Amino acid sequence: MAKYELKTKENTASVSAFIDSIEDPVRKKECQEVNKLMTAVTGWKPKMWGGSIVGFGS
Repeated sequence: MAKYELKTKENTASVSAFIDSIEDPVRKKECQEVNKLMTAVTGWKPKMWGGSIVGFGS
């Protein structure tokens, strides 16, 4: 059986820094709102998965 390694892994990068790095002000505001909504709905703190995915839970 072939062995593989996941490319998208949970890491300790800052979600806030990732969102703050978004240049488009409308997109940045939308991402901030989605982050707040998902945190409220899931009860989980956001974490970075890979370099560009924000996830909640595992």
